[in-house]
Amino acid sequence: MSKNFRVLAAVTLAATLAAASGCSSSRSSDESSDSGSNLIGIAMPTKSLERWNNDGTYLDGLLKKAGYETSLQYADNKVDQQITQLQNMINQNPKVLVVASIDGTALSTVLETAAKANVKVIAYDRLINETPNVDYYATFDNYQVGKLQGEFIKEKLALDTAAGPFNIEPFAGSSDDNNAKFFFSGAWDVLKPYVDSKKLVIPSGKKLASNDDWKNVSVDGWSSQKAQAEMDNRLNSYYTGGKKLDAVLSPNDSLALGIEQSLESKGYKPGTNWPIITGQDADQANVKNILADKQSMTVWKDTRTLGDQVAKMVDQIVKGETVETNDTTTYNNGNKVVPAYLLPPVVVTKDDVKTKLVDSGFYTADKLGL
Repeated sequence: MSKNFRVLAAVTLAATLAAASGCSSSRSSDESSDSGSNLIGIAMPTKSLERWNNDGTYLDGLLKKAGYETSLQYADNKVDQQITQLQNMINQNPKVLVVASIDGTALSTVLETAAKANVKVIAYDRLINETPNVDYYATFDNYQVGKLQGEFIKEKLALDTAAGPFNIEPFAGSSDDNNAKFFFSGAWDVLKPYVDSKKLVIPSGKKLASNDDWKNVSVDGWSSQKAQAEMDNRLNSYYTGGKKLDAVLSPNDSLALGIEQSLESKGYKPGTNWPIITGQDADQANVKNILADKQSMTVWKDTRTLGDQVAKMVDQIVKGETVETNDTTTYNNGNKVVPAYLLPPVVVTKDDVKTKLVDSGFYTADKLGL
């Protein structure tokens, strides 16, 4: 998407949302009393990861420019805190709640309260499970994210033609995040045949007979520190005597950052014995690592497009229109199949940091040291 087109799209969206907001505020006093304020609640999981700061700020700003009132809350990765924040939002009688959950199975009670108050719920990037009271889901194609990571490793190691074997260490995301299993499944569907044929070997012995075993390599809280400690343990225990690590399947940039710090602390050097490392989110520190040859790729989910889509869905809900979705079969939350809108992820490598991340306006060149 060109920069000019993005600007035009944003202006058009803002105008559309503003019109919707104007219609809402022009209702009679009786109608306003019944339907609540012009408030949209936005619940984000934490400020400790760069991407959630970006997501929350962007969506909040977009809705405010369109004339909506907003309540943007971050829960410091504490489930009880997020539940309290959601209850407080519901008490303010919002039109819609946009929720990026910390624990996708912990919100059923508070969302039942939302449903009784006729508040619609959009699950933002993370599916909310085990409740009928989530109306829509907006995310990127999470299986495709993992598939792109697996295909990158497959291509860079030339697994179909090279003799091998190659040593790989797999990681998965937080065990309480529904997306983590999709990321891992996408990657493991590509890589598992090579593990089965012994072209890929896991020296740490992690048991991954199927995609369902992903929690055996999960890192709770998507913590860089926990990923670093786990990588330290694997290197100390299984990579002695000069054994080479060829690739690390990391599902996101936060884990990749910890893995890279572990490698550096153990004497690994980019350009000599540095393994292939995958990632996701295009966090600033990781993009700099890509430019410094410390990370091989990241799967970029342009969260501005996610914010644009969610704002559009909010607008459609407020106006009583049919809400746009493009997947009505994939995301079963254990209670229902949640209608979803999926956006496409994009691979970014050192060769296209400028064309994809800078030229699109996602980063300025100076922020990346370019």
